[in-house]
Amino acid sequence: MVCFRLAPVPGSGFLLLCLVLGAVSSYALELNLTDSSNATCLYAKWQMNFTIRYETTDKHNKTVPISDLGAATYNGSFCGDDQNGPKIAVQFGSGFSWIVNFTKEAASPSTYLVDTISFSYNTNDNKTFPDAKEKEVFTVNNRVALKIPLNDIFRCNSLSTLENRDVVQHYWDVHVQAFVQNGTVSTTEFLCDKDKTVTTAVPIVPTTLPSPTKPVVGSYSVVNSNGTCLLATMGLQLNITHDKVASVFNINPNTTNATGSCQPQTALLRLSSSNIKYLDFVFAVKNENRFYLKEVNVSMILVNGSVYSISNTNLSYWDAPLGSSYMCNKEQTVSVSGAFQINTFDLRVQPFSVTEGKYSTAQECSLDDDTILIPIIVGAGLSGLIIVIVIAYLIGRRKSYAGYQTL
Repeated sequence: MVCFRLAPVPGSGFLLLCLVLGAVSSYALELNLTDSSNATCLYAKWQMNFTIRYETTDKHNKTVPISDLGAATYNGSFCGDDQNGPKIAVQFGSGFSWIVNFTKEAASPSTYLVDTISFSYNTNDNKTFPDAKEKEVFTVNNRVALKIPLNDIFRCNSLSTLENRDVVQHYWDVHVQAFVQNGTVSTTEFLCDKDKTVTTAVPIVPTTLPSPTKPVVGSYSVVNSNGTCLLATMGLQLNITHDKVASVFNINPNTTNATGSCQPQTALLRLSSSNIKYLDFVFAVKNENRFYLKEVNVSMILVNGSVYSISNTNLSYWDAPLGSSYMCNKEQTVSVSGAFQINTFDLRVQPFSVTEGKYSTAQECSLDDDTILIPIIVGAGLSGLIIVIVIAYLIGRRKSYAGYQTL
């Protein structure tokens, strides 16, 4: 039997559902697997999304984000037996499946392994891959070999990334115990290395650094079978605080590649270079009449050789009506996290409804709107003048009264 929990609804607490076979529309997945005696044998809660690159019929590469998992089923998940270890199997969307296998080592009975993770996708799904050159099922397998104490629950709130061939997998807010003892999920946590750093490090207060020269403004575009579907012009400056060290990087458009994809409700611009694996700007449609920047994902190699990755899927920047572009000439900051911000200069983007490869009429950001300063200045001047006249009038009247009393 498979039990899974929906996200909390205000005023109702958690809703726990247990079905033999079922589906729940959920973004944060939670699985409580029970054995024949109705005791919990495997528990997992996690969030994940994917980006997939594929070749189009016109021999271009497109990248599509898979972040809305929709309704999920858990067919094939089981607690394990004498021959096979536990397994989590999730199916969602049109032809997507995700499987993680756990194993227990005979040589180390006090620990177990998160052994392998497999992800499959079907390019016959014309909604997600409308112009895929090859229509078939693809599977990528990743060997994880993460060792966890048997009686602990593994926790990793930090972002983890798996990259294999054309698929990038992101995981965060992960809690899992594959071999639950006596039907009770452990309260003792085994932390991933990234969470250990976050937990033990002294809180970082980024200092204001002298900014490097203003970044060069670059022009980027995404092309699909119908022509140019996304336009972006901007200078980009990345502000990163990592291991108590703050750094500022300017992106050079002359050495940066742009790829992406355009869907009816989402659009992706992916930038990459020698030290940036990917910098994703994901746009979405809201209320059927506006677009906005919904998500930013980044993975890059820092100066010390370490890989820095972070993702935020709940942003709300660069809002403008569909059929128009968004423009902000002045410096603007996109705050992805407390440790990662993007400064933009001379920004103009249009991720939807591009006609003939040209920008449509722009909606300007409030920083660029100087027209309101004129009435403010005029109003302030008039107010000051009125105050001066009133004061002069009152002084004049006092002097007049004083003269009459003398007479």
